Amino acid sequence: MKRIASSLKKITASAVLICSTAMYASSSYADMDWFEKFKNTASDKDLYTFLYAMPKGGDLHNHISGAARSEWWYDLALDQSKNGYHYFTKTTINNCVPYGSNEFAGSPYLLLFKTVTERTYKTMSECEQSEYKRLEDLNSEEKAAFLNAIRLNGKGEGRDEFFQTHWQRLYELTDNPYLMLEILVKNMQAFGAEGLIYMEPMMGSLGYQLADGTEVSDEDFVAMIKARLKQPDAKATGVTVRLQESILRFVPSAEQQLIRDYKFVSAHSDLYLAVNMVGREDNDKGHPMRFLQTLRELRRTYTNVKLSIHAGEVDEPNSHIRDTLLLGADRIGHGINLITDDELMREMRHGPYMVEINLISNLLLEYVDEYSQHPFPEYLRIGIPVALSTDDRGMWDSNMTDEFFVAVKEFNLSWEEIKTLSLNSLKYSFVDDKTKASLIKTYEERIKHFEDTAASGKLKKANVTPVSYQFLCNYYSVCLVQE
Repeated sequence: MKRIASSLKKITASAVLICSTAMYASSSYADMDWFEKFKNTASDKDLYTFLYAMPKGGDLHNHISGAARSEWWYDLALDQSKNGYHYFTKTTINNCVPYGSNEFAGSPYLLLFKTVTERTYKTMSECEQSEYKRLEDLNSEEKAAFLNAIRLNGKGEGRDEFFQTHWQRLYELTDNPYLMLEILVKNMQAFGAEGLIYMEPMMGSLGYQLADGTEVSDEDFVAMIKARLKQPDAKATGVTVRLQESILRFVPSAEQQLIRDYKFVSAHSDLYLAVNMVGREDNDKGHPMRFLQTLRELRRTYTNVKLSIHAGEVDEPNSHIRDTLLLGADRIGHGINLITDDELMREMRHGPYMVEINLISNLLLEYVDEYSQHPFPEYLRIGIPVALSTDDRGMWDSNMTDEFFVAVKEFNLSWEEIKTLSLNSLKYSFVDDKTKASLIKTYEERIKHFEDTAASGKLKKANVTPVSYQFLCNYYSVCLVQE
């Protein structure tokens, strides 16, 4: 379903939607009593619909390769035939290679639904080719399995399934620059439809290939991004986009990647704003202090590169968040175990550092077993700056409204707290001051109109169809229209 949010007119139309809210409104809303009354009596469906239509800020923690829904991967991959790409995916294992070949390699043999280009397929032995089928030739059972193989939708999957199979299955899909740009725009459209106005995803600039195997230079890829963002469907979303480069923190070449990325981001600071360290934090080879000297050397040269680092995304105490701040990071990704450091909690109250909160990710990757264990409300209510973000939303089959729904449902957010979360997602963005001020002004105008309409009792059912995905249906039994 293609539904594009654009400008204040669209927000105004979608804001007037829940007739049940009107009965709780009052002419005075200084204490936001209208929202408390609505929240405490609304059905989950009405609450979700309200939050879906509500204007929002931005998403600051978003891996673009993990942000595509399985259905998007499938449909967009087939559409890439126009650019010369044809894909095959592994549907069976016929024991074509010797025992113990590469079970733990980056491209493991014993892994179903690993997807390759036709070019790679043609280099395989006849036996290995017999294990693969063209994507368009999958039967209904195989297609359903393909879709489910790149999202967490079953009990017990957790972080090992996620980190060790999802990108390995996507494999050569993520090497296609045209496909990745379409995924970027699909996210812009989906986010715009639910009221976001800014995205700052992690989107690498290296490793792309044309269908014939020709490598795409980083300069060419930047030109491709800029051209795609100028196209009418992207501009119509009303979503401003800036990007982060990322390094895989635990690989042997991580320092070289960091040096390269600082140079690249500095040279393309109109589009790329920051460098981010990603990857499993419980792999000790990627510990923060490994990069201290490299970053100190880089700061001798570069003045215009921001730093955000995944830290505290573990379920045991350590010093990674404290060390990450020493590295120079302005934002902390996840920050779950900050709660174990009392002194640092005190130091981080009221800024200037922000924690990017990923509620759904933390649950599905089992960093918390249930939301009663999540430290988010403690951070929020003692004044540590926080903002909600989606992380790998495609693999959770969720959206930003789901994050707000979980936060309101599990932690009883007030209206002022909801607005603070969206404002923080803009105030702590890495975008230039002029653009930031414009985004904040736009958000404040939209949210004021929305709350004025709600508090004055003028909310009525209108033409807004909230979109939800499997996460909300599976965990909260709110099963609405799916894209």
